[in-house]
Parts: sequence; C-alpha cells; structure tokens
Amino acid sequence: MTEAGAGGPVTNSAVARWEGGWRCRVATESGFDLVVDEPESAGGTGSGPMPTDYFLAAMASCYALALAWAAGKRGVTLPDLAVTATGTYDGPRLSRLQLSVASAAPPGVVERLTEPALRVCYVSNTIAASPPIEVTVQPRA
Repeated sequence: MTEAGAGGPVTNSAVARWEGGWRCRVATESGFDLVVDEPESAGGTGSGPMPTDYFLAAMASCYALALAWAAGKRGVTLPDLAVTATGTYDGPRLSRLQLSVASAAPPGVVERLTEPALRVCYVSNTIAASPPIEVTVQPRA
C-alpha cells in the first residue's frame, strides 16, 4: 500500500498477467498470487476462480469482517458467522447483489449490526459510491 500523504488517500494495486486462453495470474501488492480462469463451459480451463468469484468473495469476506468489527465494538459475539454473497448476472454485469448473514446469535442481535457493518465495509462502500474507472495505456519497454 502506498500512502499519498499524512491522512491522505492510500493506494493499493494488483497486476494481472495474461497466461493465455482465459487465464491470468494476479500479483497483489500484499504479496499474494491469485489464479483467475473461466470454467471449461465458457472456454477456460477451470484452473481457477472466475473474476466474479473473486468479486463475490471480496464482498462476502469484507462484510463478514465488518460485521465482526461492529459486533466487537458493541461487546457482542457472532458465533458461527457466515456471509453469503450472491450475484445475479444480467449481460456483462451483475445486476443484483445479495448478502445473506447467518450466525448462532439471535437474529435481532445480528440485524442491529447490518447497517453499521455496511458503513465500514470497504467493498460495499466502493460499490455503493461507484468510483469512475480510468484506463491508461502504458508502453512496454
């Protein structure tokens, strides 16, 4: 991560390198490698999750962490917390995102945490206030 200035925006990057077909290897700034592919039914080799799998995983995991944070701030525990993110495909985009939260905690306890968790979830905040997508072309040496 790169910080722009004291208290300023922080940047984070991932680099996807195409490996042929529908497969990429992605290097994250935090040092992790991810494999991205499409299923055989879509012309890929099925050797890794699809990009939208990672998108839904990011949504589910970020919201689960946000719920855990919100619960901790309130002295609440969420045993067996699980968040399912479901996307509905509509052409070349997801037209609907649904989050389903399950926990052994009473439903009323979990329900009181859903809004505070949405406020601190980076992924849901990014989607809700969709930033512009800027594309630049860099020459290769």
